[in-house]
Amino acid sequence: MATFLVRVELPDRPGALGAVASRIGSVRADVRAVEIVERRQGSAVDEFVVELADESRLSLLLSEIAEVDGVSVEEVHPLAGRPHDRRLDGYETAVRIMQERSPQNVLAALASRVAAELDASWTAVVDVEQVLLVASHGRPPQAAWLAAHVSESRTRRDAATEGGSEKPESPAPSGGGRTSGARAGALGAGASEDAEEGTSAAAPSAEIGWVDLAAWDLVLMAGRPGLRFGAREQAHLAAVARLADARWVDLAEREARVSHPSCST
Repeated sequence: MATFLVRVELPDRPGALGAVASRIGSVRADVRAVEIVERRQGSAVDEFVVELADESRLSLLLSEIAEVDGVSVEEVHPLAGRPHDRRLDGYETAVRIMQERSPQNVLAALASRVAAELDASWTAVVDVEQVLLVASHGRPPQAAWLAAHVSESRTRRDAATEGGSEKPESPAPSGGGRTSGARAGALGAGASEDAEEGTSAAAPSAEIGWVDLAAWDLVLMAGRPGLRFGAREQAHLAAVARLADARWVDLAEREARVSHPSCST
């Protein structure tokens, strides 16, 4: 069986979703999951996880979907392995992160789980200031490229909002007061520097999403070649980042309790 993630834009009206599902069934494909990605003016974007007994029927499947009035296929992405249950993914991620007892292991678990949840080809936790790749899953670009990509994205975002109301800074959670350099050093030998001098990023890609890990002074990034990050994926990254930040605060408070003079023997 071949499994594909098919992102479709369709009219936001009753019956449109059923018409698409009917077309998928007409080529003897099996719909394993459907998820609403976002709503636009008069339309919706849905993702279908579809199983095909014969991969050669993919073009026929896409043609059938496009036959539905007002429907267009935005993106198609093959999925490796068995489809996962998106409803349970968040719980699995929370359990994995809370089970880890060291910062480096927390970040390694974070990178692995984000890749699984978002079907990302690669994920990376980057110290942008120090240009360090702290944790990763898959084969992300080099740290220098990733840091440049974030920097360029920030510049474009700031330029787009120039003249508007200034967004308030998010306060760093308690326990996150160390500098990024000190924190990266505390993460142990798992952190590696692979930057090449002169490496620069092109214009930010819609296929790469990133979010600040405020408590860690780091950035969480994910890449999905051929599949863009929409508003839902960005919100997903932000939610996972808040979970990781909460875990940092918990670890910092635990360390403070252990090192308190009252605990000495």
